[in-house]
Amino acid sequence: MGALRQEEMILNVGPQHPSTHGVFRLVVTIDGEQIVEADSVVGYLHRGTEKLAEDLQYTQIIPYTDRLDYLASMINNYALVHTVEYAMDLEVPARAEYLRLIVMELNRIGSHLMFIGAYLLDLGAMSPFLYAFQEREMIVQMFNEICGARLTYNYMRVGGVKWDAPPGWLDKVRDFVPHMRERFKMLSDLVSGNEIFLNRVKGIGVITQEEALNYSLSGINLRSTGFNFDLRKNRPYNLYDQFDFDIPVGSNGDCFDRYYLHLREMEQSVRIVEQAVASIPDGPVLGKVPKLIRVPAGEYYTSIEGARGELGVYIVSDGKDKPYRMKLRRPSFVNLQILRKLLIGQSMSNLIAILGAVDIVLGEVDA
Repeated sequence: MGALRQEEMILNVGPQHPSTHGVFRLVVTIDGEQIVEADSVVGYLHRGTEKLAEDLQYTQIIPYTDRLDYLASMINNYALVHTVEYAMDLEVPARAEYLRLIVMELNRIGSHLMFIGAYLLDLGAMSPFLYAFQEREMIVQMFNEICGARLTYNYMRVGGVKWDAPPGWLDKVRDFVPHMRERFKMLSDLVSGNEIFLNRVKGIGVITQEEALNYSLSGINLRSTGFNFDLRKNRPYNLYDQFDFDIPVGSNGDCFDRYYLHLREMEQSVRIVEQAVASIPDGPVLGKVPKLIRVPAGEYYTSIEGARGELGVYIVSDGKDKPYRMKLRRPSFVNLQILRKLLIGQSMSNLIAILGAVDIVLGEVDA
């Protein structure tokens, strides 16, 4: 009897697959159950944001940033206005900076809750998904009150924020802090020691520190390798240098570390929010800004710590009220580059666990 003949098979994962978290297509070549090749196919959601910006005044660009990492729109808003303020050397009122910091860290918590819920759902666990969305809904409701939207917020403005927090809003944020701390413990007890979950993620999708740096990874994907780098600490912006918080880092660079760091980072965000709400000053929420915003001619780049890593905005200005050119450093797009290396040699059963842990948002991948 002759040897069993094996043939490689090409398999499409997406672009409609629910666990690709958006219109992302992954073309994998498998030999039996083993992945021998993996090609990422992006662009299904491409809207030309960078090119569109060339025909928009700076304030008009802000809603387009909402559609990048649409799970962290407040942070995207800030990245743009921060670069414009840096270029124009604008002073932002203290209360506006506090409100910005509060909503950005709340948005980071909401984004990480979405990750944990969706990731566990990808791996077959329904209950954590429902629990995570309960808490995220509280944040979404608070954002709805402060800016009138649940997903695309358009709250930041060059020189401050659109308007002040409504009466009682800061009290709701203050009450949210102890509630969220209890829920962190509940989520960790439910998931972190679960034997089935650990078998799916421990030692899977390992990234070394050298690989992370060579691929220009940032955010949790980088910190999971033990490399301590967070722009809120390493290159402080806003008011982050005035607050006491830690940067959690991993040691193994595997899927479990990336899950666990999301949980630990939310705890630190709650610490920041608690301190900010306790010390927020009174005063205006919008600085002295020209009615027609013109960035001085030149090239400007600033970056901040987005929910998924280093989010950078590069503006080339010719002194007019619209950018001559704008380029975005999107962490989801950069982090995605290592996916092929992580998948080759793995079994198909690990594909979704590895892809989910990289934590991409397709609006940010495609721009």
